Amino acid sequence: MEPGLPYPLGVHVRDGGINVAVPTETGDCVELCLFDDGGRETRVELPERSGHVHHGFLPGVGPGQRYGFRVGGTWDPARGLRHNANKLLLDPWAKAVEGSFGAGEEVFGHHWDDGAKLNEADSAASMPRCVVVDESFDWGDDTPPRTPLHSAVIYETHVKGLTHTHPDVPEELRGTYAGLAHPAITGYLKDLGVTTVELLPVHQFVQDSHLEEKGLRNYWGYNSIGFLAPHGEYAAAGDGGGQVAEFKQMVKDLHAAGLEVVLDVVYNHTAEGNDQGPTFSLKGIDNSSFYRLVEGDEGHYFDTSGTGNSLNASHPVALGLVMDSLRYWVQEMHVDGFRFDLATTLTRQDGDMSAHSAFLTLVNQDPVLAPVKMIAEPWDTQGYQVGGFPARWSEWNGKYRDDVRDFWRGEDGVLGAVAHRLTGSGDVYTEGGTTGRDPLCSVNFITAHDGFTLHDLTSYDEKHNDANGEGGADGESDNKSWGCGAEGPTDDAGVNELRERQRRNFLATLLLSHGVPMLLGGDEMGRTQGGNNNAYCQDSEISWFDWSAVDSDLVEFTKELTALRREHPALRPRHFGDVDVEMRRADGPEMGDGDWADGANKALTVHLTGPRSDGANDTEEFMLMVNASAGTVEFTVPTRTDNGRDAEAEGLPGWKLVLSTDPEQHVKKRGLAPGQQILVRDRSLTLLHRVD
Repeated sequence: MEPGLPYPLGVHVRDGGINVAVPTETGDCVELCLFDDGGRETRVELPERSGHVHHGFLPGVGPGQRYGFRVGGTWDPARGLRHNANKLLLDPWAKAVEGSFGAGEEVFGHHWDDGAKLNEADSAASMPRCVVVDESFDWGDDTPPRTPLHSAVIYETHVKGLTHTHPDVPEELRGTYAGLAHPAITGYLKDLGVTTVELLPVHQFVQDSHLEEKGLRNYWGYNSIGFLAPHGEYAAAGDGGGQVAEFKQMVKDLHAAGLEVVLDVVYNHTAEGNDQGPTFSLKGIDNSSFYRLVEGDEGHYFDTSGTGNSLNASHPVALGLVMDSLRYWVQEMHVDGFRFDLATTLTRQDGDMSAHSAFLTLVNQDPVLAPVKMIAEPWDTQGYQVGGFPARWSEWNGKYRDDVRDFWRGEDGVLGAVAHRLTGSGDVYTEGGTTGRDPLCSVNFITAHDGFTLHDLTSYDEKHNDANGEGGADGESDNKSWGCGAEGPTDDAGVNELRERQRRNFLATLLLSHGVPMLLGGDEMGRTQGGNNNAYCQDSEISWFDWSAVDSDLVEFTKELTALRREHPALRPRHFGDVDVEMRRADGPEMGDGDWADGANKALTVHLTGPRSDGANDTEEFMLMVNASAGTVEFTVPTRTDNGRDAEAEGLPGWKLVLSTDPEQHVKKRGLAPGQQILVRDRSLTLLHRVD
């Protein structure tokens, strides 16, 4: 083996062979382990070391080669050193992974009955293999859509669940990257008005043995072990390397349909768990560099992810792995952005959250990442950071979810908070004079993969997670949900009618709010999980889309909403101040301090004046009348415009009812004159429109 080069890290094809580079600050030696078709292993020690990187070049090896690493060094868990050359390790920079993980004691660096004792059993037979891949691909004229945030409608979904039962997707493609790119799926999403598909984790992940013992599986995939490898189980081509080209083709096909691809990425932790967890990769290569350890007690992990470990994003090698992964998915896989699971963990510098952390600094200056969407889940198990990320980031706005849920279920005292949520959450993103932040920092959502679907949010007061096998102890208990007078399925026509109206209320609120809307995939068609609000382990009918039970009326209503948003800039401003906002009482005058202080008040008119969509100098106005009370409220169409003109006296154009969550009112689409009264029924909203 020749000395080779210390960069790039991982295994790369070049000059008729492969260059191999593995960083380890604490390891003594690194062996490249090559496997033939019969599973026989050949070991070659990397001959050169530059700084902390062991490297070498091996001629005559190319795409299709199966491989792994073994790293020799000190075994002293109390000091954070967990080297064990008996363990086959995955390449953290691998582009493809083939096979599955064993769950026996042989994949653990230690003995189960003694965490300090070195386990000398060889793990190779129970470990998957990394695959050297052919990275060539004909991208043709692929052009990322680069949909501006103010025009984006995000659709959070799952590669398998979206397509697994779709009758128009060929059976052999269902549940795969190729299936997601099928015209039956892309056509549906385009018609719905979606611009951006956000996929639950597609990085290579590990199945949890404790779930498999119960006949369950890790469905969501928040158990990553390969940050550059697309998960092999989702490929119709299999996991022998073909998953890379299939993923690229999926992205290319979605781009051709005008759809962006955003990945939900899990860099905050890995599948290796805590000090009692297995040794699959990073733990055996350089445990104390890749993971954050407890200071003064390095035998244990500093965990803010709730999974046993946290990536040490303040260390150059761990941070470099994350950055290499991000750039790879943008440059080589052409994805359009990322949603960072528990992003706050990545901002922890020496354990504390910091807006000036190494991670945020590197991301903010990286030219490769500059044009793509960056979305944070702005919390972890030890901190809540909504509003705390830099200006170029958007955030999942948990306050939006909670306040809107409370409002529509009839809670007192939330009207003021909901007014902020409807207009971009300025109280969150401009508080304290923060500059550069705008409504697009707020990713608004009512539901997400983690929790109830919209159908279940309006059908259950309590979670029903019995199928998870944890005695109902798992999942959030405070869901701010309301079953509208019954628990689960019912024959009560009144309850079912109210539930349907509530779903429209939530969808309309989401898509008419300033900010970036994120729709949980299937909410628009009435998808249910039977009251399960933690379906992470349900790779079953509980989680899969049921394409035979689509609420077509709700789908059409959602299409109307996305069309309204798309056609009218006043509903999706880029900056605070682009649209004039007035908050009015139901009877017309502007809200006063006493009106806001009235906790029982659940009716509000949001009057918006903004630029017209046709580029004309004139403005257009919207009047959003919301009534979350239990009774009908009489609203008055204001007679004066935002600039003080008397609409009645000057004969200005009247208003047109363009949308209502009350089906009887929705079909009328009638005109209304300034000063006219309109009845908005209990728990409903109505939208009026006027063009000067």
